[in-house]
Amino acid sequence: MKLALQIAWRFLMSSKRQTLLIILGIAVGVSVQVFIGALITGLQVSLVDKTIGSTSHVTVEVSEGYLTDYDDELLNIKNTSESFNVVSPSLETGGFISFDGNMKEVLLRGLDLEKAENIYDFSNNLYAGRIPSSDNEVLLGIGLHDTTEVFLNDLIDIEIEGVTHQLKVVGFMSFGVSAIDESWAVAPLSTVQQLVGTTGINRIETQLDEVFEAEDIALALTSDFDDSFEISNWMSDNEDLLSGLTGQSVSSLMIQIFVIISVVLGISSTLAITVMQKSRQLGILKAMGLTDTNASKVFVSEGIFLGIFGAIVGILLGIGLLVAFTSFALNPDGTPLIPLTIDLGFIALSGGIAIFACVVASLIPAIKSSKLTVIEVIRNA
Repeated sequence: MKLALQIAWRFLMSSKRQTLLIILGIAVGVSVQVFIGALITGLQVSLVDKTIGSTSHVTVEVSEGYLTDYDDELLNIKNTSESFNVVSPSLETGGFISFDGNMKEVLLRGLDLEKAENIYDFSNNLYAGRIPSSDNEVLLGIGLHDTTEVFLNDLIDIEIEGVTHQLKVVGFMSFGVSAIDESWAVAPLSTVQQLVGTTGINRIETQLDEVFEAEDIALALTSDFDDSFEISNWMSDNEDLLSGLTGQSVSSLMIQIFVIISVVLGISSTLAITVMQKSRQLGILKAMGLTDTNASKVFVSEGIFLGIFGAIVGILLGIGLLVAFTSFALNPDGTPLIPLTIDLGFIALSGGIAIFACVVASLIPAIKSSKLTVIEVIRNA
């Protein structure tokens, strides 16, 4: 094999321009793979984060009444899958804010704010003020500030089931989602429990490390809870988004497959021509004792060399394209239109596929070279 490698390297170095063009062709193919794959992955991560990043991935909801002894249920859910990173209790109730003789309907949400922070990221979605830290404090959606003209540190009257309660506004949040910004009022869980008159909850909200496991985990939880609970998950609630993500993945895969095919055909045809170009040298080497097997290994070795150098250059070029794209394709606020996502596993896979494709492409000229005889070389000389 060492002899084949040495001969292959000399063959490549004897036609440096041709070798460079082949490497550049492979590099372009690899860079397209890396760029398209990373771009689609980044787009998917961005879409998923914007759509469900601040929502519950799997939700367990009490159909009627309240769940009082919920600590065991929280633990059971947590133990269902290692993918759970947040399991948070919640108590929701409808209410009305009174202002200037008018009433504005709100959704009052009692949360374990320390756990819920990992779901809703209140710190980064805080528009003004602070997050409630004690009882009878409330955080309102910024839309409620606009419609009710309530300001920081105001005491507001919230009517729940015909009873009016007074809470202090300590902050405003802005999620950029009208359904949240115009209706949510968030308070500590203990505060809403006091207002409603219960020690229980009516929802358990979760987030997962592997978001695409949500449907399977929801099915597993369904068997653990009776009919008094409703289990929902983001995948069932966002089927259109899921279809879009699947379509993106399929289109990305198809592009990469056609790129690989074009690279294989290009290398195969180029190396086949090389066999003809180097037929005299091969004939001399065979006359000197080079076996058919080693002659085949020469072109397989060329494929390996070309694949390795092409993969390295292609990966660097692909990463460069990604950096350039995320530097120039920006949102109005200056953030990248699509976040830069570099998956080392995917990059290594792309490089490995390129090398494998080059080896496969070299098999045709390798077989052709093994069949080349000294007599045939002399006849065609």
